[in-house]
Amino acid sequence: MDLISKHAKELLEFFKSTSFSKAVLVSFAVTTPIILGIATNHLEIGLALCFGAIWCSPSDVSGRLKHKQIGILYSSLLVVIVSFIGGYLKDLNYFLFPILGLLTFSIAFISIYGFRASLISFSGLLALVLSFANTTNTLENYTYALLIGLGGIWYLLLSTLWFYINPKAQTEEAIIKTILLTADFIDIRKQIIGEQANRQNLQTSLINLQSELAEQHVSLREILLLSRRSSGKSNYKNRRLMVFSQLVEILETANANPVNYDKMDVFFEMHPETKKKFQNLIAELSYQLRTIAKNLNQTNEFSSNKILSDAFNSLEKDILEFKNENNFEEYERYLMLQNFLDYQKKQFEKLKKIKWLLGNPELSTEDYHDNNKLKRFIEIRDYNPKIILRNFSFRSTIFKHSLRLSVAVMLGYAIGLLFDFQNPYWIILTIIIIMRPSYGLTKTRSKDRMIGTLIGAVLATCSVFIINDPYIFGALGVLSLVIAFSMVQKNYKASATFITLSVILIYAILEPNIFQVIQFRVIDTLIGAAISYSTMRLIWPAWSIAEISDNIKDSLQANITFFKSISNFYQKKGEVPTSLKINRKEAFLQMSNLSSAFQRMAQEPESKQKHIDEIYELVVLNHSCLTSLASLSTYTQNNKTSKASKDFILIAEHIIKNLEKACAMIKDVNFNDSEINKSIFIPEPYDFPKNLITSDSILKSDNELTHKEAHLVWEQLYWLHSLSEKMLKLTFKFSR
Repeated sequence: MDLISKHAKELLEFFKSTSFSKAVLVSFAVTTPIILGIATNHLEIGLALCFGAIWCSPSDVSGRLKHKQIGILYSSLLVVIVSFIGGYLKDLNYFLFPILGLLTFSIAFISIYGFRASLISFSGLLALVLSFANTTNTLENYTYALLIGLGGIWYLLLSTLWFYINPKAQTEEAIIKTILLTADFIDIRKQIIGEQANRQNLQTSLINLQSELAEQHVSLREILLLSRRSSGKSNYKNRRLMVFSQLVEILETANANPVNYDKMDVFFEMHPETKKKFQNLIAELSYQLRTIAKNLNQTNEFSSNKILSDAFNSLEKDILEFKNENNFEEYERYLMLQNFLDYQKKQFEKLKKIKWLLGNPELSTEDYHDNNKLKRFIEIRDYNPKIILRNFSFRSTIFKHSLRLSVAVMLGYAIGLLFDFQNPYWIILTIIIIMRPSYGLTKTRSKDRMIGTLIGAVLATCSVFIINDPYIFGALGVLSLVIAFSMVQKNYKASATFITLSVILIYAILEPNIFQVIQFRVIDTLIGAAISYSTMRLIWPAWSIAEISDNIKDSLQANITFFKSISNFYQKKGEVPTSLKINRKEAFLQMSNLSSAFQRMAQEPESKQKHIDEIYELVVLNHSCLTSLASLSTYTQNNKTSKASKDFILIAEHIIKNLEKACAMIKDVNFNDSEINKSIFIPEPYDFPKNLITSDSILKSDNELTHKEAHLVWEQLYWLHSLSEKMLKLTFKFSR
């Protein structure tokens, strides 16, 4: 029963998701013109409007309403131009293939302007491919193109109307997803406590999840900040913005660790009961976050704070037993545990703040964030035409992808004509849908597309044997279309299954020989997938190894900048500067980019994974560095700290110097060509100061807060120094 209940809840959540509502919206936008066209004996007009709506729908993604509207408008304009040109392509004879290739390249190259531009590009490519479909015999070419543009406007109106009907939907869903991912992150951090046989796997999962969270933060930041700027000081938006701010702080604190893992491992091995209590405490924090996500607007369903309060009280009593100022080793362990517990208390405070904010309190003017500060967190997309010239090179991944795609499209269409396939444009449609700039994603989508098409063909064949009613075919076709659109992002294989089923069922209404349609649909898809994979593998391949050194350098440079901000703040004190938070955001974002680049590399052929162990170590070192910086950042921002000592300033400068040296060396590394340097790296001699807690000035103080600060800061500096030397040794291996 529990399993049934779980799946029923998941199904209900799916029906409530924006993916499903958008799928219903797209299906309504597509089917309404067709039904009206049939009813008024103007089916060709209905089909043109239908195509315009479906081609422009990819630009309807989460974000500010104005950006969505502009994206759909640009898609409409592009599909009008492409459809008009495409209407004359079949009459060009020998010039068909070079012009087809040029158009494909030009449209695909629009993607250099970012994610939303890539969706507009995709709309244009769909319009180009389906201009071969011969959907009209009576409409003039320009009339057909304009009607397609009108279909895009029709979808824009529906999308805008739906946004105003349910304006909070995308915000709520993005908040819930961020909360759940944060809870997952905390769960993995809980598992890493104490020595683990699978720590490396957990560390990899942690890095990957942090990458996903960073991307989610970018999306949610755009939704909240840009819409807030346009709608003014909305109480709802400000409350959600403050919730998001707390979630960012929770992620940073979850990354924080008061000492390196080795010391924690030794202690928890000797005291497994304390380890278990900490794990239970962190598990409860994660559970309460999930409860908040599940009942976002039902605060009466939130978990009681008393459970966590009792857990903290129990741990505090246990930790006090280790307080022995006459035994330095015992006292140091006490400080380590107390600092670790303080981090969890900070999480509890942020959790309580989220619960309070979701209770819809009235915010005062002081609670509102400064717009001038907030806009610094948003990346402004540069649409300078010079970007085209900068990317017109084989160093550009998009340039190579556009060339590769144009070759694949010409080859696919040539094969379709050569063997006289029923619908040769299905081959190039498959290519357009499958091919992506990265090898791993193209390979995965090729496999999923083929499997999904085969499953869809089998289901369609069974349906045709059982059902003969065209109205049932139409209803099932529309239902399959809704499911297909709603599953595109979640499960591409399932989406391919239902899109195949939908296409075949709709064709079954119009085409008497439906089994021939099924046969060609399968063959065309298999050929398109094979061409996509082959061209990705053989023609101007863009292997991640060629760019991963840049990703490592960018992540390392972001960590250096973040460290400098923390050091400056620790020395100067005062109000936390916005620049520190911006540099923190950039460090997490660059770490996300590095993690994504490494994941792409790990999916590529083994022959293209040279030095993968060393590269993975550099990824982990960067992440460990960021974790340590998060520890320092969290502590310095949330605690009153003493005057920065000369030792702190000197050590920080030395660590930054080491990291900058490593950054300079990695800048010139090409892992594809580099050989391991056999020379032994000898680090610059450095007399690292003794543990700050043992210095006379600290020991003479009776202030425990000073002791905790000295212990945490020294541990992080010592750990960062160790990481910087490891990074230097590793990068030296590839220096020339």
